[in-house]
Amino acid sequence: MAVRFQGQLYLVFSVVCLFFGGCSLLMRQAPHLDSTPSISSRLFGVLSNGEPVTEFTLSSGRELKVSILTWGGIIRSIEAPGRDGTTADITLGYDSLPPYESRHPYFGTITGRFANRIAQGHFILDGESYKLATNNGPNHLHGGINGFDRKNWSASTENFPDSVALILNASSPDGDEGYPGAVSIQVRYTLDTNNALRIDYRATTTKATPINLTSHGYFNLAGHDSGDVLNHHLQIFADSYLPVDETLIPTGAITPVQGSPFDFTTPHPIGSRIKDVGIGYDHNFVLSSHARNPLQRAAYAWDPESGRSLELWTTQPGVQLYTGNYLTESEVGKGGAHYQKHAGFCLEAQGFPDAINQPQFPSSILRPGETYAHTTVMRFGVH
Repeated sequence: MAVRFQGQLYLVFSVVCLFFGGCSLLMRQAPHLDSTPSISSRLFGVLSNGEPVTEFTLSSGRELKVSILTWGGIIRSIEAPGRDGTTADITLGYDSLPPYESRHPYFGTITGRFANRIAQGHFILDGESYKLATNNGPNHLHGGINGFDRKNWSASTENFPDSVALILNASSPDGDEGYPGAVSIQVRYTLDTNNALRIDYRATTTKATPINLTSHGYFNLAGHDSGDVLNHHLQIFADSYLPVDETLIPTGAITPVQGSPFDFTTPHPIGSRIKDVGIGYDHNFVLSSHARNPLQRAAYAWDPESGRSLELWTTQPGVQLYTGNYLTESEVGKGGAHYQKHAGFCLEAQGFPDAINQPQFPSSILRPGETYAHTTVMRFGVH
């Protein structure tokens, strides 16, 4: 069944991409295989509490390799070929475990229990008031002090003829970081022979609780150590976005992007209007269908120099564009690279920020007996 599903998914992508006029990516990604997909593992390091952290490397069999840590579910590296066949690591991160165990800018992590911000770290649910950590100015960010980015997840693997999968599991007890309910979480990473990385999120709870999971990878398609991404071209398939206040909490409005610096409905360089939004983009875009199902095309980015491209599909109603606004050259990453401001961009498929406090937004509440489920697919190719 898994093999048949992968083939059906590729066919759907092909038809939809042809409809949108973006067939060059998919045609260049036709499944001419160098080898079968594979998955390997190694000890990446040992946490300060003595727990080992494993790194799994998934290979598509077509030059794309994705390395993921059990610590934080971190996507540590993605090695992707460019137009001339040269491979580069296109995600920001570190070479060793200590900087990941220290506080860092969520490089590649799974973020939750609630990705993005909750205003004042406070919400009321079913008549009960809950107070969370305020770890981002006055607000709660990405699950708090010790969110899912700071869990050492248990891991298992699966192999199929045209894909390999890494399955991570973790639990969050009732009261964890102030949230109600004991939550069980599974995140499944699947890499296939079409150079598509699929992320499936699942969660259940014992009490009603807000939940919003995403992957917080920083991408630089020219290579993680190649400077800023302001010349990358980006298209976001969203007609509206969520304006924010001075603390980056949505105001509650859903505003058309047309004629504004947030209009990425046609592709243009990320940096062409970035000064018009202050320090940079850190905003949620409302995907045109507002749907959680089925998969919808959310964004497409490419680097003109290398030709490397990233296409994002998701079942979520929003995607957060973040342009590494708070990175500084004091942040030393892989290979001694200094990650300057705007050294990477994030496309975080997610529910709306602060949805628990804004009833006009799609609900973020998971209740007992329900299963939280969403899927994101990242396709890597050449433009």
